[in-house]
Amino acid sequence: MELKNKKWTEDDFFKIREEVLNQWVTGKDIDLQGAVDYLKKVPEHKNFCIALKKAKEEGITLAQPRAGVALINEHIKLLQYLQNEGGADLLPSTIDSYTRQNRYNECEVGIEESMKTNRSMLNGFPAVNHGIENCRKVLEAVDRPLQARHGTPDARLLAEIVHASGWTSNEGGGISYNIPYAKSVSLEKTLLDWQYCDRLAGLYEEMGVQINREPFGPLTGTLVPPSMSNVVAIIEGLLAAEQGVKNITLGYGQCGNLIQDVAAIRAMEAQAGEYLKKYGYKVDLTTVLHQWMGGFPEDESKAFGVISSGAATAALSGATKVIVKTPHEAIGIPTKEANVQGIKATKQILNLLKGQKLPMSEKLRLEIETIKAETTCILNKVFEMGKGDLAIGTVEAFKGGVLDIPFAPSKFNTGKMLPARDNSGAVRYLEFGNIPMSKDIKDHNRKLLEERGKYEKRNVSFQMVIDDIYAISKGVLVGRPER
Repeated sequence: MELKNKKWTEDDFFKIREEVLNQWVTGKDIDLQGAVDYLKKVPEHKNFCIALKKAKEEGITLAQPRAGVALINEHIKLLQYLQNEGGADLLPSTIDSYTRQNRYNECEVGIEESMKTNRSMLNGFPAVNHGIENCRKVLEAVDRPLQARHGTPDARLLAEIVHASGWTSNEGGGISYNIPYAKSVSLEKTLLDWQYCDRLAGLYEEMGVQINREPFGPLTGTLVPPSMSNVVAIIEGLLAAEQGVKNITLGYGQCGNLIQDVAAIRAMEAQAGEYLKKYGYKVDLTTVLHQWMGGFPEDESKAFGVISSGAATAALSGATKVIVKTPHEAIGIPTKEANVQGIKATKQILNLLKGQKLPMSEKLRLEIETIKAETTCILNKVFEMGKGDLAIGTVEAFKGGVLDIPFAPSKFNTGKMLPARDNSGAVRYLEFGNIPMSKDIKDHNRKLLEERGKYEKRNVSFQMVIDDIYAISKGVLVGRPER
């Protein structure tokens, strides 16, 4: 199919669907009407869309961890532990790395090795290999809504499996699950593959089932300027809405400066709502803040401080949910006990701050305006490059460096833009590369970075970027030079 931002016809969808379902043996078990009938019987308290809508109406922030292991029974025990002991409001199934690369034969070996050793030999849950019957066992064993979280450039079969299993949310998008995750996968391919996932969710909507879609907000999770991540979130939200998705959660990764992070969430929600309305999409829109995605302190007490900072930011910004980190982030895959500790710490902060939002101030208002202005500059150029077609414009914008994600592995990313923190820890553009910004915006970013340089008695340079990347693991936000 030729890439364009146009709702797929049923003929186009079902023609490609036959190929998708034949990727692995478990795909042959999927009957769309049978899946709809099953999903309609899923209790409301296990539906992601309903849980998010209720939380937004009540003004509360829900807590969701990451978690996944190889074997069905062990995965169920893990999720039940996070639910019962941790009090998680929403549950994940983090998918393993082989599934993310569609390497289902290796998944099968990993499952067999896990059974022999009685420990997970995969770094997540291989949903495709387990198939619908087993994935339904997982849903039926828990009392919370279930979401697939992963990092898959081609998630078409995975989406088919999890939705047919009653899981009412799928994370990812054609940009956010390609550019930060893959080296050589073209944007044309991932945008088409995720149009398939979105059209599948849209078909379920048309057949009377609510499905939530959540683009991955943090991108590379390393010093991503809020306007760049917001642009990607809005683009992926609009692309999903065109395919018939009615429930969308847009994400943002905590950068560390409270005012900027709150401004980013509020600017993203406001601008996304404006663009959705402009193009005639009626969507239930919610937001998610990801707790700190960069390096973590090895000391657990310090790690809890970082976790609590993210929880407070989520609550004060008004985000609908927060993705929870653990005190073992610096070590590796966390134990279930460490995961629960992260949830409990987060829930404590959310409970203490329930009903509180960061009040508008001059600094907050200025930051919201700055992020919105930067976002508009980029989005206008993306639409222009696509001659009104957002999908085509996205591909052209990456080719031209108009969209540019810092530190991304993809060869389709220009990599000319560089970020750094200003003196208050907010992330600014150090080098714009080919990103289109007005002179006022460029001058504003430069002025703030020069204030830091003056304070630190050094020139504004790439060394600031390096220092900032390692700062949190050393217990600070801004990477100051040693004196």
